[in-house]
Amino acid sequence: MDSAFQKLIYQAIDQTISSEDFDRLQDLLETSEDARLAYLKAVNACESLHDIAAAPLPTSREPTATLPLNRWPSVFAVRSLMIAATALFVVGGLAFWLGRQGLTSSRTVEVVEPASVAPESQIAGHATLRRAVDLKWTDASMPAKVGDVLPNGRFQFESGVAEIDFFCGATLIVEGPANLDIESDWTVRVNQGRLRATVPPAARGFSVKTAESEVIDLGTEFTMDVSADTARVEVVDGEIMLRGGGLDGQHLHTGERQTLHGSPSSQGIEDMITATDLHRRDESAMTQRFQNWQESMRSLQDDERLIAHFATSELDGRAIRNGATADGTEDGLLVGPIEVVDGRFGTASQAINFDRPGSRVRTRIDGDFQAFTFACWVKIDNLDQRYNALFMGDGYENGEPHWQIRDDGRLMFSVMVDDSQSVSFYNERDQRVVKDAGLHRVYITEPFWEIANSGQWFHLVAVYDPASKRVQQFVNGTRISNEAIEPKYRIDTLRIGPAEIGNWGQPFRETPWFAVRNLDGSIDELTIYNAALTTVEIQSLYESGKPLGY
Repeated sequence: MDSAFQKLIYQAIDQTISSEDFDRLQDLLETSEDARLAYLKAVNACESLHDIAAAPLPTSREPTATLPLNRWPSVFAVRSLMIAATALFVVGGLAFWLGRQGLTSSRTVEVVEPASVAPESQIAGHATLRRAVDLKWTDASMPAKVGDVLPNGRFQFESGVAEIDFFCGATLIVEGPANLDIESDWTVRVNQGRLRATVPPAARGFSVKTAESEVIDLGTEFTMDVSADTARVEVVDGEIMLRGGGLDGQHLHTGERQTLHGSPSSQGIEDMITATDLHRRDESAMTQRFQNWQESMRSLQDDERLIAHFATSELDGRAIRNGATADGTEDGLLVGPIEVVDGRFGTASQAINFDRPGSRVRTRIDGDFQAFTFACWVKIDNLDQRYNALFMGDGYENGEPHWQIRDDGRLMFSVMVDDSQSVSFYNERDQRVVKDAGLHRVYITEPFWEIANSGQWFHLVAVYDPASKRVQQFVNGTRISNEAIEPKYRIDTLRIGPAEIGNWGQPFRETPWFAVRNLDGSIDELTIYNAALTTVEIQSLYESGKPLGY
């Protein structure tokens, strides 16, 4: 290759290349195999120099020869190439992407991020809330949802039943009114409440503290009844040891009971709910909740503002009915390795899981619209992709929406304003200038999701209203962002056309390569309105559709 091309390569490497020269370089890499090979050689050369420079110095005790003055320029050259090699990873993915995967559409530029070691995710807590039936929280307590990791501290509710799985393996079924202090993976203090503890061999040594005593499990199932006046324990199966107070060192076996605090009593702890009972009660309550939602769904589908309503209770083989239309022309089609799983109402309902890259629901919604409200129930297992799709217009043409979740747990909503414009901007997250598909603005919320929320159901809403010039986004009925639409980003005529739920394939591309944006999670219900729903209406959607424990 000629010297001009080599200059373009090294300008790209040290990030001094102009926008025009970057376009020239990209064109050459797209059209010439020789150009791609030359680029890869430059990559390899810089990586090799980086490895050599990073190698440890010899530890020999022999004197090190001093470099002549005329050798110092080459040392600085190595250092420069080390810096260049580091910078190269910002653009190096381009060569591999072009050389190994083929060409992409000229409308978007997608660059592989530099390889790096991400910090390990961390969460704080000792247990999870596995089930919650008819829980009524106290005013002083922080409500927890099913699936929440429970941290060190107070867990308190007025009535209902909670099932708590400790990380050591012990399980507590607690009847309210209850007041617990979670201390560790292995220890809980019960200030008030009736409970059944099931402790498998792996959790042997789990302890429950109350009054002046501590119940040490030795591989067992036991019940406790604790109030301000008394504390009693009874062994259902196995053995426990008591520690502290006047009972220190005493062992109890199957069928034996003891009063730990208050007046002694020979009365057994009767009618304590079992895990089987709780499961049946939970399933029955979920089924009733699902039936109530179905009633509200029927009235929802009569709303004249409704564009689309995809509910997985309306699945028919590989099709999902659009409840807003009667002729089936705008129904969704399940494509790829989609899995139908339990929905937000448990086994009574269904959801669509998109965790494999080819999974998607295809639809086409024609017409012109004046506003958008998107709402869906989604369970996120992980945010594996840079962008994780909820609902995406195929070509992202004028008036079409993109609704996604970024990998840091932020909601993103945008509408294309002018797809004919070539737009470049400095991306603060990537720390570089990038090219965009056209003129639009992405409205991004603060993070609403983290790894501790994996497997939980969320009700997400995005409202795009050109009339009021506002974009609002909601999570579980609560508004988390409210932004103005600036005049240059305002577009009055909105469209959808061909689109996908849970992925983005862009079928118009000239090559088979596409950005992987499948959602690693499940969608239970997705609704679209040709209107800007009010806060009250959005809160009503959440309240009528939320599952138990939320």
